[in-house]
Amino acid sequence: MRLLLVADTHLPKRAKELPSELWDEVAHADVVVHAGDWVDLDAFDQLAVESKRLVGVYGNNDGPELREWLPEVARVNLGGVRLAVVHETGDAKGREQRCDALYPETDVLVFGHSHIPWDSVTPGGLRLLNPGSPTDRRRQPSCTYQTAEIRGGELVDVELHELPRRG
Repeated sequence: MRLLLVADTHLPKRAKELPSELWDEVAHADVVVHAGDWVDLDAFDQLAVESKRLVGVYGNNDGPELREWLPEVARVNLGGVRLAVVHETGDAKGREQRCDALYPETDVLVFGHSHIPWDSVTPGGLRLLNPGSPTDRRRQPSCTYQTAEIRGGELVDVELHELPRRG
């Protein structure tokens, strides 16, 4: 099962549209996971139509229309992997311990908010993933997203993808 992990798309404020590379990934993904800050309901609608399956949450920049459709925390079992999605996890300092306490029945937690890519494993064995942002790199060298596979009940082949700078 192929996963595409995105967050913080901020459309149309940070970009007019998602990069074409991301749409190519959407077409190949079995599940698209979006960790919030869509900003525009049209972005949600477009991904919902183009994705085979979409799992998403709202973020701090998402208004009432998106909050009507999306939860604050999403939990799904994908091929035996217990996945949770949330927008914010708080400061990087203490994140692992905080997430272990908040998501004890979870194998993988996908989050956003910081626009900073993240891939770590907590002392309790929880995999923490932040794909960064495909449209707003902030202080990062590149805009980013992640892909991963689920095989045999495990998350494997997690890869961070850097997008070329747009002019």
